[in-house]
Amino acid sequence: MDALSLPELTPWLISIGVAAGKAAAKIALIFALGLAGMRFLGPALKQLESLVARTGRLSDVDSDSSRKRAATLTGILRTVVVSLIWGVVIIETLEEIGVDIRPILAGAGIVGLAVGFGAQNLVRDLISGFFIILEDQIRLGDVAIINGTGGLVESITFRAITLRDVSGGVHIFPNGTITTLSNMTKEWSAFVLDMGVAYREDTDRVAGVMREVGEDLRQDQDFRDKFMSPIEIMGVDNFADSAVVIRIRIKTKPLEQWNVGREYRRRLKQAFDAQGIEIPFPHRTIHWGEPARGQPSVLHVADARTT
Repeated sequence: MDALSLPELTPWLISIGVAAGKAAAKIALIFALGLAGMRFLGPALKQLESLVARTGRLSDVDSDSSRKRAATLTGILRTVVVSLIWGVVIIETLEEIGVDIRPILAGAGIVGLAVGFGAQNLVRDLISGFFIILEDQIRLGDVAIINGTGGLVESITFRAITLRDVSGGVHIFPNGTITTLSNMTKEWSAFVLDMGVAYREDTDRVAGVMREVGEDLRQDQDFRDKFMSPIEIMGVDNFADSAVVIRIRIKTKPLEQWNVGREYRRRLKQAFDAQGIEIPFPHRTIHWGEPARGQPSVLHVADARTT
């Protein structure tokens, strides 16, 4: 093969140089757009984080908790958006340098489909966990009932929620399996008491005593900060078999309803005893059968004393 002269190579080299220059310019433009998107993403996510934190503080006294929740959510969005940006940059760059990306995309689609089928429960858990945190349904330190099991929330992740019950047992619930969730300490809590008294008692008088006990407890130095409102006397709630049931409610700060309830019960028992108000309880009457001859039966009680 005859060697090509420089004049003959010059047009070919120029065309290669132009094509390489165009590709390099396009690649540089792609990376510049990616970097611009990253620079725009930072301030945008900070604004979003501030907005979420302010929204949470409107209904939450714990501003630090709202800030942490906002940071968690924006962190997730940052990871997702950054991955999308650099994924697009890499794909466009490979296409510019002449790499056929169709087999790569097809292979990625097959791998993604296989992972999706194999880890669909995990994906369901992650999506459910994201919305649980986004909607602020539950937080660390809350007392919640999940699928009928109650306990203190010890851990919240995008995969599972961990509860510890009063006996120390730890219960782990994958987020995708949660069907019912009751938060017992969101924003405020309440102690509800259904108090039964004898039918002969004056219900207005009983309600007055119950209100007085509640107000005395609310004025107590150790309990005044736990109340959110005065005691509510809801009135006669039921006519039971042996008692008239009067319902009351005390709104408290989160997690304080049990302490307030125990002290209220203690004081109410003392007040009822002092006022002579009867708290009914079941009575049992025993009838002895008679022998066949009509003679009354005799109960013999042995003397258990020692001499």
